[in-house]
Amino acid sequence: MWIGWIEFDILLGDVQSLKEKRAVIRPLLAEIKRRYDVSVAEVGYHDQYRRSQVGAGLVAADRAHLVEVLDAVERLVAGRPEIELLSARQRDHHSED
Repeated sequence: MWIGWIEFDILLGDVQSLKEKRAVIRPLLAEIKRRYDVSVAEVGYHDQYRRSQVGAGLVAADRAHLVEVLDAVERLVAGRPEIELLSARQRDHHSED
C-alpha cells in the first residue's frame, strides 16, 4: 500500500478579505475532490487572506497510480488563473517503510 500527499503554497490574486479568499479556495478544493477523489483541505495560512496552503492525499495500491494522480492534481492547481502556485511538495511512502 502506498500513501502519498502533495502540499501547495498558493498566492491569491485580487483578494481583499478572508471572505473573498474562501470564495476562491472552496471551489478549488471541491474541484480537486470531485475530479480526483482525494482527501483535500486548506492546511495553512488560515489567517492570511492572500496566502493559502492546500494539501491533498490518497492511498493507492501501486506507486505509479499514486504519482499519476498527484501530478494531475498539481497540473490542475497550477493551471488556475486566479492563483499563483509558489511551490508544490510531493511525498510518498510505502506501508512497509
